[in-house]
Formats: sequence, structure tokens, C-alpha cells
Amino acid sequence: MQSSQRAQASEHVPTQSPVAPRTRTGGPVTESEKPAKPEKRGPGSGSDDVTVVDPSMVKRAVSAAAVGNAMEWFDFGVYSYIAVTLGQVFFPSGNPTAQLLSTFGTFAAAFLVRPIGGMVFGPLGDRIGRQKILAITMIMMSAGTFAIGLIPSYASIGVGAPILLLVARLIQGFSTGGEYGGASTFIAEYAPDKKRGFLGSWLEFGTLAGYVGGAGLVTLLTYLFRHDHDALLSWGWRIPFLVAGPMGIIGLYLRMRLEETPAFAQLEKDARSKEKERREAEKKIGLREMIFGQWRPMLLCVGLVLVFNVTDYMLLSYMPSYLTSELKYDETHGLLVVLAVMVVMMCVQPFAGRLTDRFGRRPVIATGCVGFLVLSVPSLLLIRQGSLAGIALGMAVLGLLLVCFTSTMPSTLPALFPTKVRYGSLSIGFNVSVSIFGGTTPLVVTALIGATGNNMMPAFYMMAAAVVGGIAVLLMSESARKPLPGSPPSVETESEARALRRAAGAGSGSGSGPKAASGKRRVTAESPA
Repeated sequence: MQSSQRAQASEHVPTQSPVAPRTRTGGPVTESEKPAKPEKRGPGSGSDDVTVVDPSMVKRAVSAAAVGNAMEWFDFGVYSYIAVTLGQVFFPSGNPTAQLLSTFGTFAAAFLVRPIGGMVFGPLGDRIGRQKILAITMIMMSAGTFAIGLIPSYASIGVGAPILLLVARLIQGFSTGGEYGGASTFIAEYAPDKKRGFLGSWLEFGTLAGYVGGAGLVTLLTYLFRHDHDALLSWGWRIPFLVAGPMGIIGLYLRMRLEETPAFAQLEKDARSKEKERREAEKKIGLREMIFGQWRPMLLCVGLVLVFNVTDYMLLSYMPSYLTSELKYDETHGLLVVLAVMVVMMCVQPFAGRLTDRFGRRPVIATGCVGFLVLSVPSLLLIRQGSLAGIALGMAVLGLLLVCFTSTMPSTLPALFPTKVRYGSLSIGFNVSVSIFGGTTPLVVTALIGATGNNMMPAFYMMAAAVVGGIAVLLMSESARKPLPGSPPSVETESEARALRRAAGAGSGSGSGPKAASGKRRVTAESPA
């Protein structure tokens, strides 16, 4: 039994991991089996039925993942917040709506290649290491963003300008396809069961931090060039994109630094010794099994990601342009409001993550769905009212509702899939949903407003997404304080592990043998850690 469990575990052991790795030893842990020094055993240990993680290593690794995510989403966010200016630079037209449509069309095109990126980088992450893949994706994103800052304008080279912009965006989209699925999967897999929501929430904290950095820089530039719009169109817009170059180098250093720790070096050594086992296991898991063999959780994943990303891109990517192009609101003030809302969301994010650990993922996600269904129209009416107070209040309501998703999804989505297909299935489901529904949100809503003349379309679109998300919540199972499917319970201390094993032994009626181990798994799978 232990050998089969170890083979399953080895299938998911990366050569370098952005979160704390774990080692396992068979049988109950005795005092003689406890390693004396953390660096000798790696950041985690345990028996075949309970995993004990090292909190300090988990914290350090999750922090590095969040910082890298912030770097990557700074690049992605800059494009959103300077979309109006980019439309004038790359898509000359007498119609501002047509310019914005063209800019968001290029924005949406990047999402079409995200599933391909997920299918390419996901398997590679299992073979050459999560750290390496996450570093590669960040470098590609930074390079694509830096290249945008170097592209000549339409006035200089004609149609070649938007073509080069599209190529750079496709590079960004391809790289992003390998980021979220890997980071969320491994934070979830290595976090203690009782803190998975809290630790997972820091991944989206990094996303918000990146958005805040991008929005803040664009807002500053908009203010500095408020009396010289021609200079902004000529060269000022390039500054936030060129900043991506040095940021990419900093982010690469931060992520590669984790590979030099003794724990990750030991993990790489262990992974090499089990390479043959892992490859044999990988051959048994094909794309068909990842998708059609997991059709129910895959549909739930698509539904949850739909409501998450439609509302996310509506608020953080589309609203700045909506305020400027549709409501003729001052561009600088509009960006400042969005920036303030994101700062509030960052402050609330970790506390909301703790709430999901205490009360469950389903109640928090359901609250967000009901909130968007009921409050989208009133919030947009407040925004359309035009005053600073009305816009701030309406945006704040939508932002706090969005936290219901940002704080839960990094821990909810990985729990939908069993261990053997978690990384691949999550990457495919997440990126397909983002590509079809999330990234197209600005384009679709702008087109709907242009076709109908109804400026309330953003509210109706969010309400429709909330209905889909609500159905997914009703059909999903609660995963808070429970082990991930196919994984043993995960705790922070040996005392917690011993308590779980004692409870499992009492429940099984026997203290040893394969049947007792099986009984432990059944009992602890539902026990809070």
C-alpha cells in the first residue's frame, strides 16, 4: 500500500517547487524517526496517512510565489489601464469606440492562446520543475511587455504596428497560461488543510498588488502629462511597458533564489531518483482523461472561473476605460478610484481567506454570486451618477463582492480534481474559461454597448455570470478543512498528526496493518486538521 502511495506522490513531486515540498515515511512516526534538523528532511514530513509541513518554509515559498505573480500581473495590468491611449497610438480612427474595440480585441486575442500555454507548461512543470517554469513564464511576460514599449506607432510604420502589438500580446497570453494553474495547485497541495484558504488568498493578493502597481504608474503618468497629451501619445505611454524589463530581472532573481535552498536541492535529488517512476505514471494519464475523465469537476471549474474572471476583468480592466470612454469621466480621477478600491481589496483579502477556512468556501462564493446578482445594477447606477462619492461607493461595493472570489478560488479550484490529474485538468479548465469568458469581457461589453446604446450592459453581464457561478456553487462539494482528493491530511505539527492517527486508529478498531491504514485515510479525510 505504501509503495503505491509513494508512487502517486512522486508523480507530483517537482524538481523545484514554489511551495513547501513534503517527504513521507511509512508507519506511525516515533521519536527515533523524527529528523533532528529541518534541512536534513526538507520542509515537510509525516507518515503515509498524514503529512506534516514546515510552516516557515511554506510561508517563504508562498511569499515568493505571490511576489512573482505580482510581477506578472503588473505587466498584464498596464495594458488594461492605458487602453484608451493605446487605441489612439495603434488604431487611428475618428471613432473612439472603434479604437477601444480594436485595443480590447488585441487584449482578448492573448486569451485565445492561454489554454495552449497551459497544456505546454503544465506537463513541463512536472518534468523540469515548477520554479523553472514559473520563472520562464514570467520572463516571457516581461519580454512581451517590454517589446510593446519598443513598437513604433501606426503613424510611423502603418499596419505593421498593430500586427507587432498582437504578436507581443500573444507571447504574454501564452506565458500566462502556465502561471495560475501551477501556482494555485502547489500552494493548495502543500498548505495545511486548516489554512489552505488563507495561504491561497495570498496568490490573488499578489495579483492585486500587480494591478495596483500598474494602475499607480499609469495614473501618475496620466497626471504628469495632463497638459501635454501629444507627449503622452508620442513617448510617455511607453514608460510603464519599458519598466517591465528590469522588473523581470528582479522577479527572476526572487524565484530562482528558492532553488538554492537546501530543502529544494534535496527535493531535486529525490525527484531525479524517482524520474523513471514518474514518467511511467505520466504515460498513463492522457489529455482525454484530464478532460473527459473529469467532466463534472471540469464543468464546475469552468463555471466558477467564469463568474470569477468576468467580474474581475469587468472591475479591474474594463471600468477605467468605461469611466473615460462611455461616461466621459476625468481619466486621472477614474484611475485613482479604481486604485483605491484595489488597495481596499488587498487589505481585506487575507481576512476573507481566513473566513473561508472557518466557514467554508461555498458560503463565501455564494455570497459573492448573490451580491453581484442583486447589487450590480444599483452599483452601476451609483457609478453612472457621476460624482466622486457615487463612483467610489459603487466601485467599492463591486470590489468587496469580488473579494468573495479572489479569496476562495486558489483553494477551491485545486480541490475539484484528484491528485493524479490536478495540475493538467485545472490548467485546461481554468484557461479555457478565462479565454472564452474572462478575457473577452471588455470586448463583448464594449460591443454590446455600441450595438444597443445601453450603458447598463456591464451590470447585466455581471448578473448573468453570477447566475452561472451560483449554479456551480450549488453543485460543488465543500472542501474547507478537508484533505485534497487523493491526498492524505496535511497538518503543521507532529502533535496534530499523532492526534489524527490516534482518532483514526480508534475509528478503525485496529492499530496496525493495511486495514488500519485504510481506516485512517477514511476517517482523517473528513477530519479538520
